[in-house]
Order: sequence, then structure tokens, then C-alpha cells
Amino acid sequence: EVLLRMHSVGICGSDVHYWQHGRIGDFVVKAPMVLGHEASGTVVKVGAGVTHLQPGDRVAIEPGVPRETDEYCKVGRYNLSPSIFFCATPPDDGNLCRFYKHSASFCYKLPDNVTFEEGALIEPLSVGIHACRRAGVTLGSKVFVCGSGPVGLVNVIVAKMMGAAAVVVTDLSASRLQKAKEIGADNVIQVKNETPQEVASKVKSLLGCMPDITVECTGAEACIQAGIYATRSGGTLVLVGLGSEMVTVPIVHAAVREVDIKGIFRYCNTWPIAIGLLASKRINVKPLVTHRFPLEKALEAFETTKRGEGIKVMLKCDPNDHNP
Repeated sequence: EVLLRMHSVGICGSDVHYWQHGRIGDFVVKAPMVLGHEASGTVVKVGAGVTHLQPGDRVAIEPGVPRETDEYCKVGRYNLSPSIFFCATPPDDGNLCRFYKHSASFCYKLPDNVTFEEGALIEPLSVGIHACRRAGVTLGSKVFVCGSGPVGLVNVIVAKMMGAAAVVVTDLSASRLQKAKEIGADNVIQVKNETPQEVASKVKSLLGCMPDITVECTGAEACIQAGIYATRSGGTLVLVGLGSEMVTVPIVHAAVREVDIKGIFRYCNTWPIAIGLLASKRINVKPLVTHRFPLEKALEAFETTKRGEGIKVMLKCDPNDHNP
């Protein structure tokens, strides 16, 4: 393990959800818990068995650490391990604090030209990498991204990076759609009160065809329905957003057109890729950070996120260094 002086921690929708509701699905908060899982910091001490890191190294933290080498770890899908430790998922504490210890194997050294905030943003970026990989985004793909929050936006960035020829994004918020255009979306649709079929029809007309891939980042029933209607026959719909446990969807519509419906759970094997992309400046995630607060103002930061202001709210945990 390594002891870290925490620097930047992003607030995720799941952090707000635990704070407000005390549970997400089967994960229930039963005792006080530290939040935070999008994080970076500086190594201050290393355990006796650690050889690849030393005090002073700046690192990005992968929050999910397998507790055992089970069948999922053996095939490289350790994110599916049922006993995995995960920051800020009950009962495991997160890293929104001054000092925090973590498995050294899941701390990745940041190059000098990658900031702490970029390091913290590797966590949401990893969701995009994992989703686009599962979806099979490739050269020339036409992609429909449902939702323009932080996770929708990282999927736009990654899809374009992986070779998507056109990406169209939907959302209720005009300001979030504007951000989507800034980071590379080719077309945006502000949804008002259209039916899922009407949304699908608008997507098709903007792309000139039905999308090969739909990445659903809201979890809203109507959006999942729109995703099924929109995706071309033989295409793929990836469910990233989490909403109600039970939803009504036009499943026959997907079945008879051979639309593959895939889920994702967090990510795996993404940090080295993300660091390489950030270091080479092939992608830019800096515009995602819209608000910054010192750790002492965490409540204000969480209230800001809860109100849906901006995109990514960043907490600064080092009292002597509030730089990005």
C-alpha cells in the first residue's frame, strides 16, 4: 500500500445519491462513510513491498481493488468480482480526505504534463473508455449518446478518439449540449416533450442513417426506449446510466432487429490507456471542470452538484495547493 496526500477529488452523481438517499440498489449506507472516488494525490509513504512508486510521485487512483484473485480477475474482468473493494461504495470508505491509503498496484504515476485534475478525471473518462469498448466503436461508427452530463460527455470524447465519424447527443439542458459541441459532438438535440420514437427519428435525420451504436447515459426509461428505437438493426445499445430497477422497454423491437443490449459496470484495465491519451494531448478533459471548492466547503460543493450546476465539481484536498 501507499499513503497519499490527496489533491483533487471530483464529485460523482453516485456520491450525491448516497448522501441524499443512503443507497444505490443493493448498496446501502449502514454506517458513516467517506465519499469520493474520482481522485489523485501525491505519495508520501510506501509500504515495504512497493517498488514502482516512491514518495513525491503524483498518482491517479483507480478506486476498485479486487480483494481476491477469483475467476473474474483471472480473465481480466476484475470489475465484476463480487468482493471487490471500491472507494465510496458501502461499506468501503472513499478518498475525500487529507490523507488516504490505497493499494499501490491501483495507483498510477502521472507524467509531468498531466495535472492532478486530469488524473482525477481518469475515473469518469474510464467509464467512457469501457463503454465505447463494449459497444465496439471503431473507424467510421455513427454514434448516438443519450445524456450530456459528465458521463455522456466523456463518451463523446472517447467515441471521437476511437474513430467515430459522427456523434449526436441528446439532453434536456441547452447549456450541457453547448458543452457537448465544444468537446466534439457533431450534432445535438435538445429534447423537450418528444416521444421516444420522435427522438429516434430526429437522430436518424441528423446522422443521415440510424446509428450503429447508442450509448445511454441517463438511466431514464424514455431514453432507453429511444435508444432501442434509434439503433440500427444489428447495432449495439450500451446501458451506462442507472435508473429504476424495473423499466418498460420495446424489447421485441430490439430482439427482431438483433440489436445487442449490453450493460457496463464501472471499468477495468483503462488507467494506462487514459494516461497515455492525456499525456500525448490526444484528448482534452480540462473543459469538464467548471467548479472548484476547498475541502472545507465540501457541503457547498455537493449542493452545487445536486442542483445540476456546471459539469464537474472538483474538491481541493491539499490546503497548500489549490492548483489544477
